[in-house]
Amino acid sequence: MTSRPKGALLPDWNILLLKLVATPTLILLASLAGRRWGESVGGWFVGLPLTSGPVVFFLAIEQGTGFAAATTRGSLAGVAAEAGFCLAYGLAARTSRWPGAIAAGSLAFALAATILAAARLAVLPLVTLAIAALALSLALLPRFESDTAALPAPPFWDLPARMAVATVLVLGLTELAPYAGPLLSGLFATYPAFAAVLTAFAHARSGPAAAMRVLRGLMIGSFAGFFIVLGATIQPLGTGPGFAAGGLLAVLVQGCSLWLLRRPRHPRR
Repeated sequence: MTSRPKGALLPDWNILLLKLVATPTLILLASLAGRRWGESVGGWFVGLPLTSGPVVFFLAIEQGTGFAAATTRGSLAGVAAEAGFCLAYGLAARTSRWPGAIAAGSLAFALAATILAAARLAVLPLVTLAIAALALSLALLPRFESDTAALPAPPFWDLPARMAVATVLVLGLTELAPYAGPLLSGLFATYPAFAAVLTAFAHARSGPAAAMRVLRGLMIGSFAGFFIVLGATIQPLGTGPGFAAGGLLAVLVQGCSLWLLRRPRHPRR
């Protein structure tokens, strides 16, 4: 078993509390945003580094900025694996319901993560690969006709079920991650647990077109920029300034991507 550094008990409890509180809160807010403004905004919301960012922050406190910087490289690799999840889900949704699509997406993520972990690419190739993977997945993601029929109101257990499923997924993934080292920790932390829950519920309730809107919102609002800046600044500047710089870029990128999602689309003439 991996030995824990002296004095790490309190940060470990803080991380557990963060996951138990932030995870259901985030999925609740994303679900409500999806109901109010559409599934794309729900996907965009969970593209913020609201879970992986705090995990890396506590790793920096417990293990040092060098470990945290290495974790950000794993997170950048995870962006490419996340794009593979989205594309595989979309392709599988042509013929499968949400359980088969989730299985296909998760398998694609695991395969991509395994290959990238073995490759151990430098930062610049990782950034290039992440951007290319997101662009390619967005271009190839299937488009489905929306079902315009009125949907019944969701059952009372819909939101609690989403929150519970997301919390179990995040706890299981992140509790295993510290035992795998910084690179695999960063990869595991980027498994799109929140997006998987939102996508599956949208798919089950509203059809594959709604699921694709969640996935497009997720990829447009990707957190790659946050980890690029954080990885470059956390060692020379320290934990606080590094996270401030990465957070500022994340807010700017998410603001631009939200504008792209919400701008009116005029039909071509």
